[in-house]
Amino acid sequence: MSTTLIIIIVTCIISIPAFNNRSRMYAWMFNPYQVVYRKQYYRMITSGFLHADYVHLIFNMITLYFFGDAVEYYFNQLTNYGTLLYVGLYLTAIVISDIPSLIKHKENPNYNALGASGAVSAVVFSSILFNPMTDLCLYGLLCLPGFIFGAIYLIYSYYQGKRQGDNVNHDAHLFGALYGIIITVAIWPGVIMHFIDQLSTFSLF
Repeated sequence: MSTTLIIIIVTCIISIPAFNNRSRMYAWMFNPYQVVYRKQYYRMITSGFLHADYVHLIFNMITLYFFGDAVEYYFNQLTNYGTLLYVGLYLTAIVISDIPSLIKHKENPNYNALGASGAVSAVVFSSILFNPMTDLCLYGLLCLPGFIFGAIYLIYSYYQGKRQGDNVNHDAHLFGALYGIIITVAIWPGVIMHFIDQLSTFSLF
């Protein structure tokens, strides 16, 4: 069984029972006020294994399924402990992607967030560094090369994070993606030239 599949199974085991258990959902979701003032640091990890509903869960886990194994494979090609690095990337991305929201909303006891989107974004953007020319598709309809899709995603997440006009934690998406890039470059600095070399083959026609 692949590491990615194990992460997916664990996430489903935690998320699905919580759909009908609001007390557990509230106790484990990310709440900056509770983290800062009641020292409930565990929320910064447990929130990454909770999801609001089946649609939220399925979207994140399908995305992880398509990109996770590839990232683990590349890490294992670079080092003997690639699987450990992959799991470390995923888990630490849950925490790191929530830090901007922690700072921004620490005085608001009513702010809550949950989901693996920050960690999944880290995995997706790590994959884009390795394969920038591979098409990524939005809802299976609009397909673009990974580096273009990634650039649009970063700009959109930054803009929406500034607006704060919906209930989506766009800051987690943005900082999770950036964290995935930073860690991948730290593991293999040569990925920068690899990325540039791949882009040199790009043509609009």
